[in-house]
Amino acid sequence: MKAKRSGCGEIETEVKNQKTVQIRPPNFNMAEFEITGTAPLVIHRFSEKLKVVMTDKMETGKASGNKKNREPKSTDATYEASKYRSVNGWEGFHAGAIRNAMISACRLVDFKMTLAKMSIFVIADGKDECEPQIPLVRIYGKSIKQTDIGRTSTKQPYVTVRAAYHEWKAKIKIRWDADQFTLNDVTNLLSRVGMQVGICEGRPDSKNSAGMGWGTFEIERSKAV
Repeated sequence: MKAKRSGCGEIETEVKNQKTVQIRPPNFNMAEFEITGTAPLVIHRFSEKLKVVMTDKMETGKASGNKKNREPKSTDATYEASKYRSVNGWEGFHAGAIRNAMISACRLVDFKMTLAKMSIFVIADGKDECEPQIPLVRIYGKSIKQTDIGRTSTKQPYVTVRAAYHEWKAKIKIRWDADQFTLNDVTNLLSRVGMQVGICEGRPDSKNSAGMGWGTFEIERSKAV
């Protein structure tokens, strides 16, 4: 911006290199993808009982002792507590698992994960009956009680009891920014999730290990919504 004086004593303003910004309206598409598991889907939600204990400690400010006797646990109760169950009674997994996995898969195709965070969204089939803030995708399949040996952060072995779906399907509804992705892009990205990233426990892209080969899937069909 440059100012100059006119012949009448008035100051005129000359604007140079003015840039015009044009922002287009949001342009979103949506499709439903039917997927079939190629490996077990293992679910392990955070223990509600442990949440209560942690909340009580936070509110009372009382530190727990280093040595204490463990309370007996029912493996059946632990198995049931590991599931996500909707308000309508069906079982599912956290919808954020698919979205997070698709964002992670962007590293494989050199697409900016920060843009993917604002461009890909999963539409939930319902919400959790205990924590309605948790969006769920419905699992079509029957769970079994799966018992494994795990290790704590101190490398001590312990028994884990989780819900596992060895024959499972799901219908994933995805909404995406059509200025960033095409339907073919989203399909291929979700396919990479199924083959290379996985979802839930023991997935190939696990932050704590190389995974157990669980949580993989393939796309059976897709349709625009």
